[in-house]
This record gives sequence, structure tokens and C-alpha cells, in this order.
Amino acid sequence: MTTMRTSPHDAVRDASRHLGLPPGPVTPLRSHATHVYLLPDQQTVARVRPLTDAPASARTTTLLHWLHAHGFPATQPLADPVEDPASGYIVTFWTHYPQPPIPPPAAALGTLLNALHALPHPPVTLPQYEPLAHLRDSLDRTTTLTTRQRTWLTTAVDEAVHAYRALDSPLGHGLIHGDAYPGNTLWDGDLVRLGDWDEAATGPRELDLANTLQGAVRFGRTEREINEFLDAYGHDPRPWPGLRVLTRMRDLHTLGSFIRRADRGDDRATHELTHRLHTLQTGHHNARWGIH
Repeated sequence: MTTMRTSPHDAVRDASRHLGLPPGPVTPLRSHATHVYLLPDQQTVARVRPLTDAPASARTTTLLHWLHAHGFPATQPLADPVEDPASGYIVTFWTHYPQPPIPPPAAALGTLLNALHALPHPPVTLPQYEPLAHLRDSLDRTTTLTTRQRTWLTTAVDEAVHAYRALDSPLGHGLIHGDAYPGNTLWDGDLVRLGDWDEAATGPRELDLANTLQGAVRFGRTEREINEFLDAYGHDPRPWPGLRVLTRMRDLHTLGSFIRRADRGDDRATHELTHRLHTLQTGHHNARWGIH
């Protein structure tokens, strides 16, 4: 097992030196499953993951180069992943896209997903989408959840995965982004790009629609936004009974990052995790959730 000897912040500095980037400030942007930093002097974003994710990082970089070759507006990797066995991390560098106050509309994501799902299968060996795998890992490691909470969640995950395995996808299986929602779209001038490709896989295409539809319930997206998103994509999955299975999975999936943050002592994450768990356990399917 690799021992983490340095912080993710130090890993970014080491990887920057390896690539010959000039020294400068390294500003944390967010820390969920992946640590993300801004190098403002280089207009570059660095993403730090455990070294065990090296094969996935290499696969993602290859996929992004293929997407760009096909004219798809994905975010731009700037270099091959930098592995550092001494620190236990792998660092990737990406173009930074400064954002205006108003984010891209949900319809832009619909257009992007329509184009993505129309592409041929890439010459990259993508994994089959594995539902709730990261949440299972968090449940195995958590020090925050009580035994009762962990037991309830484990059962909920098992039931959701069983229901998922029985689905018949009207849109069929193919390349999916895996974590598509409006928050992963970025302005690049007048162009909208799709970022955060860590979950790219092969799976039912409805998965890429379910995340935004779940956001209509949990995060207050308007009916107009949802209709514009689906009109831009060109398909409305809401009459399909399987959609409830996918939005339920998305509800559960979002707990993983809050469990990991709560385990690190993040009080705000603990509060939001408690709220989300309570609404799920009590069947409040339309309860509003916070964003932290």
C-alpha cells in the first residue's frame, strides 16, 4: 500500500516543477473525491487523485484527446498525468476557464449530451458503469455514520443496484459522461464546455439525463429549465418508469462526498449529510437539499 507522505497541495507544487511550470500561488478550489487547485499565474487547474487512480486518469486523458479530435467541446487537458509514487498522488493539469456570474443554462448541457451520445464508441476501453461503487467504498471506511445509518444505507444501495440491473434502457447503452449536470458545464467565451470526466463509462444513456432531473427536485431547478434541457437533448425520459430508479441512485450517490468530508471533520458537510439521510429514511422524495 502506498503511503501518503505529502499533502495534495504539495503534490501540485512537485508536479508543476516536474513539468517546468514557473513557481506561483496554488489556490484550493474544492475538495471532494478529487482535490482541485487553481494556478492563477498559469491559468491552469490542477486535479489531484490517489495514485491508485492512475489508470483511470490516463484513460480520461486519452478519451479527452479523442473527443477534441471529434470536435466535441470538452475541457482541455494540458499535459499527461504526472505520477508521484513518493507522495501517493497523481496530478493532472487542465485549462482554466474563468467564469462570469451567470452559469451556462441547463439547455446547453442538453445540447452537449445530445452530441456526446451521437458519437461513435471511442477507441478507449471504458469501464461499464458501476452504480454506487464510490458510495460503497465510503460506507466501508466511514467513521462518521452510526451502525444503524450504515446498515440502512447498505440496504438502500443493494436495493437500488438490484433495481438498476433490471432496467431496460430505451436510449440504449453507449459512451456516457457519468456525472453530467449543469454544474459541470463551463463558459469558454461564447462556447460551453463539459468538464469533470472522471466518471466516463459505458452505460444506459438515461443516466446522463437523470442527474439534472434529480436536481429539479433536490436543488430547485425550475420546470422551464428542465423542459429546455430535455428539448435541447431531444428526448424526455419522464414517462419511463426506470427514471425513478436512476434519480434514487443519484440521491444516494451524492452522499458519498459528504460522508468523506464529514469523516475529515467538516461540520457543514456533517449537517447536510444528516439532513439528506433523514429525508431519504423518512421517504421525503421532494425535500429540498442544500449545496455545500
